[in-house]
Amino acid sequence: MANLPPSHYPNFGHLGEDLVAQWLQSTGWIILHRRFSSRWGEIDIIAQYDGIGGAEERGSRGAVRELRTQDSILAFVEVKTRSSGSWDAGGRSAISLQKQAKISRTAGIFLAQYPEKADYSCRFDVAIVYCQRISKNQTAVVATQEALATSSAAGYKFKLQEYILAAFDSSIENG
Repeated sequence: MANLPPSHYPNFGHLGEDLVAQWLQSTGWIILHRRFSSRWGEIDIIAQYDGIGGAEERGSRGAVRELRTQDSILAFVEVKTRSSGSWDAGGRSAISLQKQAKISRTAGIFLAQYPEKADYSCRFDVAIVYCQRISKNQTAVVATQEALATSSAAGYKFKLQEYILAAFDSSIENG
C-alpha cells in the first residue's frame, strides 16, 4: 500500500495552536499574531491581555474623578502538541536554551515592529497540548488530569493539558 502524501494528514501543530488560541480568547486575551516569524525563528502565538484597574482622585473643587490605569501584558506563547507517548516529556524537552533564545530574538523583532507595545510587560509562556486518535472501538476508561480545554478535529482529540506562565525568562532586545 502506498504512503499518502503529507498534505493528506492533518497538521497537528496548527490544530494544537488553534485550541490554545481559542482558550486564550475565552479567558480575555486578544490574539495579535499567529506564527509570527523573523529570520531568527517563529513564535506560535502572540497575545495581549489588557488588565484595567480603577482608582479615584478628588479634584481641587471636591469632584471625584475616576482614573483608569491600563496594565497590558504581552505573552509570547510556544505551543507543543504531542501524542501521549512522546519521547520529549510532552514537548517540555524541546524548549531548549537555543529555542528560548530564538523566541526571545523574535519577540525583540516583534517589539521593534510594534514600538507602541514596547512598554508592556512581556512573558514567555508554554502550552502543552496532547493529541490522541479517536478510536471507534475505544471502551477503556482512562483517568487523566483535567484538561484546560479540549477540541476534536480530523479524527483526533486535542487537550490543552498544561499552560505554563512565564516558563522561561529572557531579556528582550529591540532590534
